[in-house]
Amino acid sequence: MPRPRRMPVAGILFDKDGTLFDFQATWAGVVEMLLDDLAPAPADRAAMASDAGYDAAARRFLPGSPIVAGATAETAAIWARHRPDLGARVIEEMANAAALAVARRPGGLVTAAPDLPGLLDGLAARGLALGVATHDTEEGARVQLGAAGALDRFAFIAGYDSGHALKPAPAMLLAFARQAGIAPECVIMVGDSRHDLEMVPAAGAAFAVGVLTGPATAEDLAPHADHILPSIAALPALLDSLA
Repeated sequence: MPRPRRMPVAGILFDKDGTLFDFQATWAGVVEMLLDDLAPAPADRAAMASDAGYDAAARRFLPGSPIVAGATAETAAIWARHRPDLGARVIEEMANAAALAVARRPGGLVTAAPDLPGLLDGLAARGLALGVATHDTEEGARVQLGAAGALDRFAFIAGYDSGHALKPAPAMLLAFARQAGIAPECVIMVGDSRHDLEMVPAAGAAFAVGVLTGPATAEDLAPHADHILPSIAALPALLDSLA
């Protein structure tokens, strides 16, 4: 059952990949670009894909993939076991460069709502502050949001390299609330993984909204979400129902 809200909702903090952008459609291209460079041999490519929780044949990420919930540095450390000649830091830099390259090429990004800027404008018109908390780099988030025409809609953008503890620690949500000048109890967290949703009780936030535009299923998210939506496109209707 949804937790009763103690204060009116004043802000929404979004995860990025799997929430604002369709995870499978966007990050499959990034991983495949990286595997082309890191693992040209078929056996090495299969092993590295498996370790990253990526089904190369289906071009889909599996629930529990470190790429889904973890920071780029964590996946780089896993892959460095296969490429000790490069090391985790170099692989991390390659991964961040690949993400930027995909974001900048036509068709590289697939938003989770048909009109992402319009959706965000509608939320802002309700008087809501908007923010992003991602385990991508802050630069990567800004490039992607800029490519989608949505960068200027957000008052707060934090990546894994922005100086806050990683999700599910509450630091990103609390920093968003401070910057927006609102109480954490007034913030909704919207995300596609349990790490996103577990920020809510940790921060004392209003409630957690799970979306199904990432690899996780409704059953995966149900224990951690107050509400589950097919995508962020359904968020205005949810807000109307709670008003």
